Amino acid sequence: MRKGDAVVKITNKNIDAGNAFDWGRTSKDYAKYRDIYPSVFYEKIAERGLCVANQRVLDLGTGTGVLPRNMYTYGANWTGTDISQQQIEEAKALARQMNQNISYFCVSAEDISFTSHTFDVITACQCFWYFDYERLLPKLLQYLKPEGRLLFLYMAWLPQEDAIAGASEQLVLKYSPNWSGAREYMHPISLPDCVYEVFEPVAHEEYALDIPFTRESWNGRMKACRGVGASLSDQAMKAWEQEHLQLLKKNAPAAFNIKHYAAMLEMKRRT
Repeated sequence: MRKGDAVVKITNKNIDAGNAFDWGRTSKDYAKYRDIYPSVFYEKIAERGLCVANQRVLDLGTGTGVLPRNMYTYGANWTGTDISQQQIEEAKALARQMNQNISYFCVSAEDISFTSHTFDVITACQCFWYFDYERLLPKLLQYLKPEGRLLFLYMAWLPQEDAIAGASEQLVLKYSPNWSGAREYMHPISLPDCVYEVFEPVAHEEYALDIPFTRESWNGRMKACRGVGASLSDQAMKAWEQEHLQLLKKNAPAAFNIKHYAAMLEMKRRT
């Protein structure tokens, strides 16, 4: 990690066989191409009475602020944190463009610091596998209100059910054979055992989605994944993109849907 030049390389032996990645390298593409969750994704959160008016919400691993930005109209007071300064700068810029009053801080989830019992809801979308829960759990217990909720969220393409997604995924694996984000299928969110020792599930849901793309936007979405934009060298990324665009000309129409699934897990502290 080099904070002076805003480079934050992450390594985790359980992710990509320990190969380093840096989300800051792909923050521009992330901001442009990964704000793809459909309205039903946010509606289901609000229907559970979460992230709505008169609530304070902390979004861990907020990235470019996709979740706070899209749920802002539901009325909650949002704070977002992320380990990448580039991601946070993109989040701040997008919030300014939309005249949204969202507080963003560059800090790892494990190093957050707030007043005790500040938040009604703490969310983690597309990032919960990165956390060091032994360090994070005491923070969650401290900063979440006694009756507060944890909300874990996820959405992924289904490579075995969608030919375009499957072909694109294979190309990522060609360039990043240790990438562990492949071969997804619909399943409930699962967390380390230590989480269930202090928090218990309240509800979970998994559901299928069709997400619309063009060749350009799907290429951007794939380029902004950990196995490409966050980890490949500039030369390898250029080669991957050239090959991917050629692939899409052969196997994808100008506009198409990609089969995805979404999952949510709501939890509360054990009593």
